Amino acid sequence: MHVLICGAGRVGQGIARRLAREKHEITIIDESADLVDQVSIELDVRGIVGHAAHPDVLKRARAADCEMIIAVTHFDEINMVICQIAHTLFSVPFKIARVRDRSYLEPAWKNIFSREGLPIDMVISPEAEVGDAILQRFRTPGTIMSANFAGGQVKLLGFELRADNPLIDVAVDQFKGLFPDLSARIIGIGRGDAIHAPRGKDVLKPGDRAYIAVFDAHASRLTSIFNTEQSRLDHVVIVGGGNVGLHVAKMLEKESHIRVRLIERDSERANKAVADVKRSIVIQGDGLNPDILAEGGVDRADFVIAITDDDKANLLISNLAKRAGAKRALALINSPELAGLASDMRVDTVLDPRALTVSQILMRMRRGRILNLQSLEDGMAEVAEGITLETSSLIGKPLGYDDLPEGMTAAAVVRGNQVIMADEDVIVRPEDHLIVFYEAEMVRTVEKFFRVNPDYF
Repeated sequence: MHVLICGAGRVGQGIARRLAREKHEITIIDESADLVDQVSIELDVRGIVGHAAHPDVLKRARAADCEMIIAVTHFDEINMVICQIAHTLFSVPFKIARVRDRSYLEPAWKNIFSREGLPIDMVISPEAEVGDAILQRFRTPGTIMSANFAGGQVKLLGFELRADNPLIDVAVDQFKGLFPDLSARIIGIGRGDAIHAPRGKDVLKPGDRAYIAVFDAHASRLTSIFNTEQSRLDHVVIVGGGNVGLHVAKMLEKESHIRVRLIERDSERANKAVADVKRSIVIQGDGLNPDILAEGGVDRADFVIAITDDDKANLLISNLAKRAGAKRALALINSPELAGLASDMRVDTVLDPRALTVSQILMRMRRGRILNLQSLEDGMAEVAEGITLETSSLIGKPLGYDDLPEGMTAAAVVRGNQVIMADEDVIVRPEDHLIVFYEAEMVRTVEKFFRVNPDYF
């Protein structure tokens, strides 16, 4: 697929890196010649220097031949104009725009992004997605990742296994027997720099990253099995008062028992935060200053969330907070290289905003009836929820660990109003909503499972 990406910032680069890895034809546009050169050389994609909203620049980038345009510049209005011009002048089939300002996303204005309004097929809001992901991590403490499927009825949780975990050296197909009343299933195992779909006799080892599908109602019990703290989180410190920090603070304020302290270095942002929050205490100061962190009470904090614009600062703030006595710390990290330092710096959870955005875009690019998708470990694996058509080769197959092709594991099935955890006794039927984990090499195979078989015609 020929994809045109407008904006070579962190989000644009992250999208380009992932799509280039999947062998899509990528052209990236930015006004900064340095950024374009950097991305072109590093990722071996075509680069165009210019203003992406100018028709002549889009023409030079072969917009008329592209199948998708992704506008992720720093300005919402420019992204909207890019999509409008791509539609009007170049008839680009699918248009995606990054929109950061939440006022555009209010339900009252839902008709803005439509064929009659602005012809944008998909709006991505990384700030809103990051804020929601942070809240998910907050509600599932001890996890390295959390995502919802089946309309929230099934959670995908990631855990890092300690040496004292009771599941060490236990085969994954014995998990159900050990916990018969727990609706959960191990569907992916990360070990070192790799991740794979387990077979029935595979076992978990210390340091593994276990990805487990679980009924939402059983998530707390699953978390306790993995030796993670279940104490109530009452005191939260947020470092970074931008759009994400404000969104998280306002959402946490709705829970009466939670006390929020918001630290923001920029005085203008801090003043805006004071006006926007209701119960949170706003502290104007540098989160890297131990005295400011002490004023925020990080020594007593149940959860510290470092979400400034600087990856290195987020790592250092999290480390300082843990050293001061904070129970848990989350850092927002865009750079995969820096994310690898998190465990050495005592950071409990790392959140990559680009991974959230890329997952949404990949869902639109995947062929077949894919309803939801989550990219894992920088694209080495995915979890998708799709609809099995009556011509799918999966129909009639059981969903045990060793029944599906190698590199793929079933998680759960939604059948009407019923959610069923996958196992060898569950047989795939037409119109099932099937949730599956699969390694990156299995993408095309999984797409075929959720597409109409050509032989049908």
